[in-house]
Amino acid sequence: MSGSPATAAIATDRLLDAGEAKCGELLLMMHRAMKIMQPGEVLDVAAYSAGNILDVPAWCRLTGHSLLAIEPGEPAHFFIRKKKG
Repeated sequence: MSGSPATAAIATDRLLDAGEAKCGELLLMMHRAMKIMQPGEVLDVAAYSAGNILDVPAWCRLTGHSLLAIEPGEPAHFFIRKKKG
């Protein structure tokens, strides 16, 4: 991933290639990925479904994980820091 200057500076610990997964399936995939990560680690979620631009930020607000940045494109990348504790 080439990334924009803003997202290129974000160090990620894990990549989740969600492909064409939509809301429910994507959220379950992110939940499973976060379960095995340590607090403070960053997940890069690559997703092709257009609806995810709304779903991922909402999931972050509901779960308390921090959405650091969104890089639009095909796929879009969502950079999420796992909450502490």
